[in-house]
Amino acid sequence: MRGRSGSAHKLAPTTDADSPWRPFEDRRRDRDVKRDAVLRTAAQLFLELGYDRTSLAEVAERLNITKPALYNYFGSKEEILAECYRLGQEMSQASLTAIAAMPGTGLERVGALIRDYAEIMTRDFGQCLVRVDDRVLSPDSRRHVRAGKRLIDQGFRRFISEGVADGSILPCDVKVAAFTVAGALNWIGHWYRPGGELEPQQLGEEFARRLTMGLAAAPQPEPAPARRRRRPPEAGDEPGGAAPKKRRKAL
Repeated sequence: MRGRSGSAHKLAPTTDADSPWRPFEDRRRDRDVKRDAVLRTAAQLFLELGYDRTSLAEVAERLNITKPALYNYFGSKEEILAECYRLGQEMSQASLTAIAAMPGTGLERVGALIRDYAEIMTRDFGQCLVRVDDRVLSPDSRRHVRAGKRLIDQGFRRFISEGVADGSILPCDVKVAAFTVAGALNWIGHWYRPGGELEPQQLGEEFARRLTMGLAAAPQPEPAPARRRRRPPEAGDEPGGAAPKKRRKAL
């Protein structure tokens, strides 16, 4: 289009951010980020107020969005809770898989799982596993959640059994030993609060040292000063991929 002067009329350039035709991958990434924000905010409220006392209106208010906007991502509060459970269990199961593939004795595998699981219990989705009663779920969702919990218990039993077989763990009642270890770790999810003296990694190291001492067939040496080790999986990690850097919370 040309004006009377004959010069071309230039339109203001449209940036990618302004365009409604952004690449599909960008739009999907935006949706994933928003969905993750809903989950994390809801998990925090479930832990602060309790599941029954948390409404979708409160989740929306915390996010500074409208309640109807939440339904773009989840159809109900129960659906949000079921996904929080799934993410917590996903971290635990990813840890089990990674540790099972590592070389070492049964006792070493138990120690590695204790360290990872202790850290998971300091995270919102991990705490939902032990602080929100799964009886609030529908029977079908509850079956899935409890099946996931059984996998974690079976992982502890498997590694303890391996330790008894290879001589690194004293002969014991494997079921009772697994319940004892898991019970101590699950309780972290009830009393842990950020801002204390120990970071989650240090907490995991301390629990691993104390709990494996009661299982070991021989006295365990004092551990060397803490060094960087394999990080337990985060919710949303890509398999084999690097996790985004996050500020670690302190106990």
